[in-house]
Amino acid sequence: MKKTVFYDSHVAMGGKMVPFAGFEMPVEFSGVRNEHIHVRKKAGVFDVSHMGEIWVKGPNAAAFVQKVTSNDIQQLTNGRVQYSCFPNDRGGVVDDLLVYRIASDIYLLVVNASNIEKDWDWLVSQNSEGAELINESDNTSQLAIQGPYATKIIQKLTDTDLTGVPYYHFTFGKIGSADNVLISNTRYTGAGGFELYFKNEHGQEIFDALMEAGKEYELMPAGLASRDTLRLEMGFCLYGNELNDTTSPLEAGLGWITKFVEGNNFIHREYLETQKEEGLKKKLVGFELLERGIPRHGYPITDEAGQVIGEVSSGTLSPLTSKAIGMGYVNTAYSKPGASIFIEIRNKQIPAKVVRPPFFTAGDLG
Repeated sequence: MKKTVFYDSHVAMGGKMVPFAGFEMPVEFSGVRNEHIHVRKKAGVFDVSHMGEIWVKGPNAAAFVQKVTSNDIQQLTNGRVQYSCFPNDRGGVVDDLLVYRIASDIYLLVVNASNIEKDWDWLVSQNSEGAELINESDNTSQLAIQGPYATKIIQKLTDTDLTGVPYYHFTFGKIGSADNVLISNTRYTGAGGFELYFKNEHGQEIFDALMEAGKEYELMPAGLASRDTLRLEMGFCLYGNELNDTTSPLEAGLGWITKFVEGNNFIHREYLETQKEEGLKKKLVGFELLERGIPRHGYPITDEAGQVIGEVSSGTLSPLTSKAIGMGYVNTAYSKPGASIFIEIRNKQIPAKVVRPPFFTAGDLG
């Protein structure tokens, strides 16, 4: 198993280490509920160095990225980030990712940790444009500082004006004594904050500086478990749950990153266009349970008569609201907000209603 440069710090801070995507990663420190609420209300720092970073360079870089991703990179300018996916040749998704436009001929693709090798092989196999591909995943660390106080904490360590980095934008700046740190504002937790990308050798220095700067704001380490409950509470997709090789981005509610525009002839575009024109047979929805129970990945979703109409993709008890929430795929007829569905839990049909994420309001934050 690989270890990130922060492994010793995680152990010293009481992190519960588990195997994840080939790494020893902290699943929690002080408890999932505590970390989740703390990030929503104050600030937490996540080690996400296991994520993949693949650079695409050269005169044909833009043409290649446009072909292999579903979104329209013609809309990108330097310093902007785009959420996208790699459509496969069967109507499914190889992976979802972030596309960073560094320059007109330089792009950074940030992919899921469990899919790095798969994504790399896919990109190499599709590279008829001859773009230069560089896998820097093993040489790159990433920390996500999330929460309402995250900006104030990071601002203490940099001269870069973080208020000048809008949502889904990025810049390069100095953090402490580390130069050329990529400072990104994409907020996978939905709690505000930034992601910092840097070379491994700067990792411990940056982590220690962040923890020191964050003392007055009660910055705490957070693990992968609370990161998952935070993203679910926002209704954000997770590869392997909401997305996979056989589910289309349209079915996942990602039509907004699947652009059928001129000049965007991405892989297998025709299939997805046809699917859109003919109508979807299933859709991803959010739901809340109306009685006690916790939905889990793979649980059947049924109608009132007990007929299976779908399956849960993600579920949990929201640490913030104490409501049982989840996402899942259902027959399109049951996909409208307010629709009544049932989650089969231990051979019992638990009533639920379809709702539109996020699963909390500003009032829940107190």
